[in-house]
Amino acid sequence: MSRWLLVKAQKAILSSQDNACTASVLVDRTTGKIAQVATGNGTIAVTDDTEVIELENDQVLIPGLVDAHVHLNEPGRTDWEGFETGTKAAAAGGICTVIDMPLNAIPPTTTVENLDIKLAAASGQCHVDVGFWGGVIPDNAEHLPGLLERGVRGFKCFLIESGVDEFPCVNEAEVRLAMDKMVGSDKVLLFHAEMESDMPDVEQLSCHTTTADSRTYSSFLNSRPQKLETNAIDMIIRLTREYYQQGKPVNTHIVHLSAASALPSIRAAKAEGLPLTVETCFHYLNFSAEAIEDGATHFKCCPPIREAANRELLWAALLDGTIDYVVSDHSPCTAQLKKLEAGDFGQAWGGIASVQFGLPVLWSEGRTRGVTIQNIVHWLSEVPAQRTQIHDRKGRIAVGYDGDLCIWRPEAPFEIKINEVHFKNKLSPYIGHTLYGAVDRTIVRGEIAFDRSIPERFQQKPVGQALLA
Repeated sequence: MSRWLLVKAQKAILSSQDNACTASVLVDRTTGKIAQVATGNGTIAVTDDTEVIELENDQVLIPGLVDAHVHLNEPGRTDWEGFETGTKAAAAGGICTVIDMPLNAIPPTTTVENLDIKLAAASGQCHVDVGFWGGVIPDNAEHLPGLLERGVRGFKCFLIESGVDEFPCVNEAEVRLAMDKMVGSDKVLLFHAEMESDMPDVEQLSCHTTTADSRTYSSFLNSRPQKLETNAIDMIIRLTREYYQQGKPVNTHIVHLSAASALPSIRAAKAEGLPLTVETCFHYLNFSAEAIEDGATHFKCCPPIREAANRELLWAALLDGTIDYVVSDHSPCTAQLKKLEAGDFGQAWGGIASVQFGLPVLWSEGRTRGVTIQNIVHWLSEVPAQRTQIHDRKGRIAVGYDGDLCIWRPEAPFEIKINEVHFKNKLSPYIGHTLYGAVDRTIVRGEIAFDRSIPERFQQKPVGQALLA
C-alpha cells in the first residue's frame, strides 16, 4: 500500500466555517494524519509512493462524520448487533467515528473491568474508530474516576427504566453522586431524559409497557407524553445550575430530545451560560406520528416519534442552535423482538436501526429547509467531535487532523434497498425510502474503509481503532 493518499476535489467543504472550494488533501498513512491541504490553484507534489483519488464533478468532499450515539451491543447481545456489522454500516454512511453506548452489551460499561471486556471484544473488528461512553447506575459512583482515567468520553444514565435489567435507572441522589465525581472535568454526563413526576414510582414505566389496544401507534405515543421529558429536563437543568452557581460545574447533555415543549427551558438554560448541550435524532427530524401505521413497530423508539408540528419545532431549534447536533441512536434488535407479526407496540423493543442513513436523511429533509452542507458538517462532524473531546483530531479537514474523509453525491437520489443495508438485522423504517446524498467512499485516517464502487465494499482488514486517549 502506498504511504501517501492524495484526494483531489473540485468541491470540498473543509469545515463549517469554510466556503466550498477546490482542494487537494494529502494524508500520511504512517501516521493517519493530514500532512498538507492545498486550496484553489495550490498544488501538492505527487511521489511514486502516492495513491491518488480524483473526485468526479458531482462528488463533494467533507470531513468524516462522528455519530456520538450508537449501540453496538457486543459482547452479550451480538444477535442484535456487533462491532463488525455496526461499524461497517457506519462506514457505509460516511461515518469515521462512532461513540458506543454503555448498554445494551452484557456486561454494561459501568466498571473498568467491564470496559476491558468490551475492548477485547472490539479488537480487530472495527471498520471505523470507536470511542466509548461509560454508564451511571445505582451504586457504581466509585467506579467512575477509574473509567475516566481509562478514557471513556463521559457517562450516560437513565432517569426511567432502560428496558434491560443490567442497566437500571438512577434517582436524583444517585445523579448527584455521579456529578460529584465529575466536577471540573471536561467530560460530560448524558441523560436519557424521561422521568415520571414521582421518582419512587419510576419503575412503573419502561420502554416496554403494554397499554390497552397496543397495536395502535397513538396508544404508544400517549403512553410517552412530552411531560416525561420535561420532568427530566427540568431536573437536569436545576442540577446543572446548582453545581454551576456553586463554582463546581459539570457538563450535562440531553440525549435524543423528542419533546419540543422542553425547548423554552433549554433556551433559557443556555442563555444563562449553563454547561448544557442537547442532541436530537434523525428519525425525529424525518418521520411524524401521523404517518406511522398501526402495527408498524419498527418505528418504535423511546422517547417516541411525535407529531409533524413537533418535528418542525425541533427543526427550528436545530437551525437556531438550541439543539447542538444530531445522532442516529442506532439501537437495533432481532426481528423477533420487534413483534412485527403481532404489531404490539407495548411489547416491541424500542429502538431504530439507522446508523448507515443519517447523512442522507438529514440532507434530504434539510435541503428543503435551506440547510447547507456547512450546516451538515457542523451538526454531524464538528460539534459531536467537540462534545466527545476528540475535536483536536476529528471534525474538520486540516493539517494535523486525522485523515477522516467522506466522499458523497449530495444531488444523487438513491433507494435504500435491503441488500445494501450493512447492519446485522435488516429491519429499519428507512428501507424502501428514496433519499438524496449517496455516500461513495469513506476514508478513516487515510485508509479506505468503504468504497461503493467495488463489489466487496469494505477492507478485508478492519481499519478502525479504539479511542481512549
